[in-house]
Amino acid sequence: MRVAFYTLGCKLNQAETESLVGQFSQSGFQLVSPNDVADIYIANTCTVTHIADRKSRHWLRLTRRRNPQALIVATGCYAQRSRQDLAPLADLVVNNTEKEHLLTLIRALSLEERGFGEGATKQSQVPVTVRTRSLMKIQDGCHSSCTYCIVPKVRPREYSLPASQIIDEIKQKVALGHKEIVLTGTKVGSYKDDGTDLRDLVQHILDDTGIDRLHLSSLQPSEISSELLALWQDERLCRHFHLALQSGSETVLQRMKRSYSLDQYHKTIDLIREKIPDAAITTDILVGFPGETDQEFEQSHSFCQQAAFANIHVFPFSSRPGTAAARMPKQIEDKVKKERKQRILQLAQNCRRLFCEQFLGRTMPVLWEQETRPGSDTYSGLTGNYIRIFAHSEKPLSNEITLARLAEFHVHGIWGEIADENPG
Repeated sequence: MRVAFYTLGCKLNQAETESLVGQFSQSGFQLVSPNDVADIYIANTCTVTHIADRKSRHWLRLTRRRNPQALIVATGCYAQRSRQDLAPLADLVVNNTEKEHLLTLIRALSLEERGFGEGATKQSQVPVTVRTRSLMKIQDGCHSSCTYCIVPKVRPREYSLPASQIIDEIKQKVALGHKEIVLTGTKVGSYKDDGTDLRDLVQHILDDTGIDRLHLSSLQPSEISSELLALWQDERLCRHFHLALQSGSETVLQRMKRSYSLDQYHKTIDLIREKIPDAAITTDILVGFPGETDQEFEQSHSFCQQAAFANIHVFPFSSRPGTAAARMPKQIEDKVKKERKQRILQLAQNCRRLFCEQFLGRTMPVLWEQETRPGSDTYSGLTGNYIRIFAHSEKPLSNEITLARLAEFHVHGIWGEIADENPG
């Protein structure tokens, strides 16, 4: 039986889809592209913005037209928030709590009645494609009260996975050939399991597994300390920190009810750069928050410029039903949001180039992902501080770590030259 997964949203959603893909593949399902004809279509939805909602509905409608006989499943945060929106478009709507049991739920359905037949799930298992990077869910749920965010309503139960389970799964992924693990969750920094915090977990992973690279996804300023940063003496830890700022205006941050001040945020990035000089620090910026004045936006733009981020992800404010921000006065017009988004995007491009300039002429380890297109002999990969590198090689490089000299700018990153020495 053919199954297709479509994933929207954050790294946590991607990690959960990766886990589901593994379950379905091991059970004999044939994995196909979300654009191919399948017997089962599974949408792992996001509801952080109205655009994410719209994309989910659009894909579900397309799949129904592609194969009217298919079993169509909607799960994820949109399914958690508004089951009634998705029920007319999907045969099965599964909330976040039940997502990990999706395979069991689908098996419990009478698939014979849909024309698939009893033997449909018993075809030979398709080979698992080795990927360079694997997303590992270590934590879920959020109790924060940010006024714009719907996540605490769709992932309300805060919990951490057992450290022993995480270690075992990483060992399995290493055995399958993965070179990098990305630890992800709703609030990774709040990880806690029977006295083991995030620092302890990272230390255990470094000590007890053979993973080549370990990467932490988004953290909060309050979650970063000198003790945590001391772990980066191990070069297997990726020198990339994503710290969501959301606004560089103190008054907007207060209306957002973020858990830090601009002074705390600035001290955190100063600490990172003091301890790990080559670190890339990236961020998220939300423009057009209710009541954001021109002056507040300029304050945010100026803060980002001074912070010298390696990259900035920018999002226009999207009103989410049930959040405090949706009820706030002085909602910003879409035209203004678009203009402000373009300003930050231009700044992001300049910041990215300035960050990359520091490393031109350097030789750095690169984890190569794949050819930019089949047969091109041009490979794309990432340094430990997540600079995108492109290089020509007649020898296959996919899922290999080699040294590369960063030679010149490429339209999407830096053009590199493969060095003779291999870091192992």
